[in-house]
Amino acid sequence: MNQTTVTDNPLVIAGREYRSRLLVGTGKYRDFEETRRAIEASGAEIVTVAIRRTNIGQDPGQPSLLDVIPPDRYTLLPNTAGCYTARDAIRTCRLARELLDGHDLVKLEVLGDEKTLFPDLVQTYEATEVLVKEGFKVMVYTNDDPIAAKRLEEMGCVAVMPLAAPIGSGLGIRNPYNILTIVENARVPILVDAGVGTASDAAVAMELGCDGVLMNTAIAGARNPELMASAMKKAVEAGREAFLAGRIPRKRFASASSPLDGTFF
Repeated sequence: MNQTTVTDNPLVIAGREYRSRLLVGTGKYRDFEETRRAIEASGAEIVTVAIRRTNIGQDPGQPSLLDVIPPDRYTLLPNTAGCYTARDAIRTCRLARELLDGHDLVKLEVLGDEKTLFPDLVQTYEATEVLVKEGFKVMVYTNDDPIAAKRLEEMGCVAVMPLAAPIGSGLGIRNPYNILTIVENARVPILVDAGVGTASDAAVAMELGCDGVLMNTAIAGARNPELMASAMKKAVEAGREAFLAGRIPRKRFASASSPLDGTFF
């Protein structure tokens, strides 16, 4: 099939279309200039901001992250990183809406403990219920449990973001069949969040049919963040194309690429 005959729907989150399926974070860079260069190299249009850790106007006397990721160029995704209770996460989202003039798209993550950074699903459900009722458009971080993912979708989340592996671990997708099951049962975008370590991990996520990938440490922690951001951009695009193309089935034995049938001897 000619590439030009393949059509791909854009990524749509909360009614808005995006060309890029790579979402990136803003933490762990050496400075704002490195942040700016890496984000530009990634081609990302959605950028996450940890409200509890980054100045976006809370402290008028300090440099603001908005100077390097202006809201008129990027869709900001305030997140609740560092929150361990539903109450703290809800408060953080309300603060983000106040600081960003009514902005209602947020990434919800409520963590269970400091060692694994796995989500606390009970607290996540509680926060989701309140935030959705208050009109927030919630993109939610969860584990790779298909039941939990479906429940969060049914509660009104605009996107569900299962982890591939623990946050910042770089282990890649540990349970691909869980991710595949989540994708197959979803009616909202599914984006792998957490655990991506290198470009091949991002490609695998996209080949499974995920709608996108969100990452921070894999880029910011690389020896050359700008170059890694470029690699991740290409990997997400290649993985998406491979998913649309449809891979060959896995077989136990060889299958000649140039069969003998119909040849002359």
